[in-house]
Amino acid sequence: MKRQIVTMLAVLGVALPAAAQTAAPAADPHAGHAMEAQAAAAQPAGPRNPNLPPDSDAATEQLKNSSRHQEWVDVKDGDRKIKTFVVYPERKDKAPVVIVIHEIFGLSDWVRGVADQLARDGFIAVAPDFLSGRAPNGGGSDELGSQGSTQAIRNVTVDDTNRILDAVRAYAGTISASNGKVGTIGFCWGGGTSFSYALFQPALDAAVSFYGPMPTDPARYEKAKAPILGLYGGNDARVNGNIETAKMELSKRHVTYDPHIFEGAGHGFLRQQKGGEQAPGNMKATEQAWPLVLDFFKKNLK
Repeated sequence: MKRQIVTMLAVLGVALPAAAQTAAPAADPHAGHAMEAQAAAAQPAGPRNPNLPPDSDAATEQLKNSSRHQEWVDVKDGDRKIKTFVVYPERKDKAPVVIVIHEIFGLSDWVRGVADQLARDGFIAVAPDFLSGRAPNGGGSDELGSQGSTQAIRNVTVDDTNRILDAVRAYAGTISASNGKVGTIGFCWGGGTSFSYALFQPALDAAVSFYGPMPTDPARYEKAKAPILGLYGGNDARVNGNIETAKMELSKRHVTYDPHIFEGAGHGFLRQQKGGEQAPGNMKATEQAWPLVLDFFKKNLK
């Protein structure tokens, strides 16, 4: 059954850098993308390409009109239950699972729209709410709202995300329609989390990081095995500055890392596809990046 939730209207923010492998909370160096997002919203909307994920404006409509089976499950994480959105593809054979990791704004309609698109493309999409139980009333992203989520996520540590992702990955192994392969994909804060988890969990099959920061400490790379696809905006020097470090450390360990930088695109280009004056290349980046995601997962999750 499909459950519609209230749309979380949020402007893009700069991702949190991946924290060190300790229990310290992740930092939140908000530079903000309010003006960029407002400029993007002012652009006229063209016809939507159904082969691409929805942008922030089209996600709710995609969820509403999707023919795919959507459901909510609770994934057990110790004494806490992680509210998780699951979408199934329409296919005869078993499918790989892709864990979808949200931004600093929590489990929004846009993230769920991307999950639905992954299901359209043949994957079982599992999107956990990393803020489950962190609202004052015990709720999560839905209760916190966009601004509340950006505050609450500061207290989500790398230890927390690794533990939650291990729990969700274990849940993925119980899905009867799964072929047993599991990958992760994340955006902004979630992109850094996806990258970080690939370094932490050698049993992961593949990871995609959209404009997520990577660690600079060589010790964080010691257990890395999963292939990583990195997708970055050319106008995002804060994140891109560590790409060479990641390439060097992963190369030492013979781990595949395939970074792509899309010129003219800004941070958060998949969500704000219209871009605006600050990031006119966002749509082109989206058109180029999404096929890379599908090819990468089809290669590594078969």
